[in-house]
Amino acid sequence: MKQTSSKQSPLIILTAGGTGGHVYPAEALAEELGKRGFRLLLVTDSRGLNNYKGKLSEIPNAAVLSGAIMGKSKWFKIKSLFKTCIGVLQAAFIIIRNNPVAIVGFGGYASFPACMAAILLGKNLIIHEQNSVMSRTNRFLAKYATLIAESFAGTRHLPEDVKTKLTGMPVRKSIAALYGRDYPELKDGGVFKILILGGSQGAKIFSDVIPESLAGLDSKIKERLEIYQQCRKDDVEFVAQTYKKAKIKFEAAAFFGNMDELYNNVHLVISRSGASSVSEIAAAGVPSLLIPLPTAADDHQSSNAEGLQKSGGAIVIRQDNFTNSKLQEIILHFINNPGKLSAMSAGAFKKGIPDAAARLADNVEKVISRSK
Repeated sequence: MKQTSSKQSPLIILTAGGTGGHVYPAEALAEELGKRGFRLLLVTDSRGLNNYKGKLSEIPNAAVLSGAIMGKSKWFKIKSLFKTCIGVLQAAFIIIRNNPVAIVGFGGYASFPACMAAILLGKNLIIHEQNSVMSRTNRFLAKYATLIAESFAGTRHLPEDVKTKLTGMPVRKSIAALYGRDYPELKDGGVFKILILGGSQGAKIFSDVIPESLAGLDSKIKERLEIYQQCRKDDVEFVAQTYKKAKIKFEAAAFFGNMDELYNNVHLVISRSGASSVSEIAAAGVPSLLIPLPTAADDHQSSNAEGLQKSGGAIVIRQDNFTNSKLQEIILHFINNPGKLSAMSAGAFKKGIPDAAARLADNVEKVISRSK
């Protein structure tokens, strides 16, 4: 979709890091704001400059210096701090030259310079927090932001006296369109379709545990399974060989380009609980088995999963309890109680926010209108 706004339209700057959790909501908001006639500019770092697809590739891109600080050596932190300070100056120049009506930050250290520059220049700053535990960078920026848009209700570590709105996590339009669909009930003796998502890091433990666990099931059960497993590129051959040997129907790949189709047809998702994954699973109403990444900062993946667990849409297992026998127990329970899956689908829908992009755009417009 081409941007329909004119040069006289108000400009909004979007700024985001390079991971999917930051890029997907930025792209969804860009599409929504573009429809509403706004001009858009993306500020990122050199890694992301002109490397995005979709709507973010259609709008002007600008790069500033930035650097990661958390978990690095002292010398690395010093260099990153210096680069970030230069980046703030670069971002300030971009803001002064373009005079945006608002800056929307989506997290990642590449977004910090533009957000900090917006604060120093007194510009409207909206921060979209993807996770249910606010990142440490956003905790600092949030103290000075005009608005914090939450993906999950009750985000932890929000600074006191900041204005917040629950907008949800924008998901891809093709997946948001699945909200409220009819769940494909698992029939007695029917094919049990399972989608396995390892997240951006591939979740090696999924490759180690899941194929071997399913291979150990009774042959009559294995005949009913149909597995779609996203895994690290290095693990694809091992996963494929394990399923072939076990005579389980499968598709293994490092990336699936038909996620809407998969969500629409599978009976269960086994996944990490990053913000994008949880939000997509809820919007599509798919029952899930979630294994939070134990090394996630502030254990935010466990917090992300809580809402789906409480609504009955998900079963959550700590990684150290995710064993062959435990997974077999769960799979057999679902096969013997298929109605449980249908109930979980309804529970997942309770947490879905399919219009998150529109909600976020509405709140950006409200901030702009109040500042006029």
